[in-house]
Amino acid sequence: MVLFRRLLGDVLRSQRMRQGRTLRQISADARVSLGYISEIERGQKEASSELLASICSALDVPLSEILSEVSDAVALEEAAMQIALEEALKTADLPISSSRTDSRTHSGTGSSTGSRTGDVVATAAA
Repeated sequence: MVLFRRLLGDVLRSQRMRQGRTLRQISADARVSLGYISEIERGQKEASSELLASICSALDVPLSEILSEVSDAVALEEAAMQIALEEALKTADLPISSSRTDSRTHSGTGSSTGSRTGDVVATAAA
């Protein structure tokens, strides 16, 4: 959720800056401390739905518009991460899979060996 917090903060800051308004002005209009709004804009704090509604009201922007912008930004980030992951897997010459498949093999003792593609994907993403 760090990605969501950061992108929400970016969208809120962008909207505020487009309006030429300061944090102090939004803080007063939203009745939220300046420091807390600053932390939200920097992606350091999670905004509750009530707080977010208050900030949107102070910005005179519908909550749905803010959330739509954040959703679009998240989709772009996810797509970029997927492309980077696929490129990393190609470079590492590992199989690319979009689903978690289990490719375990069983020995005569009943134990399983091998790896799951999802584990490789998760490791490559880290």
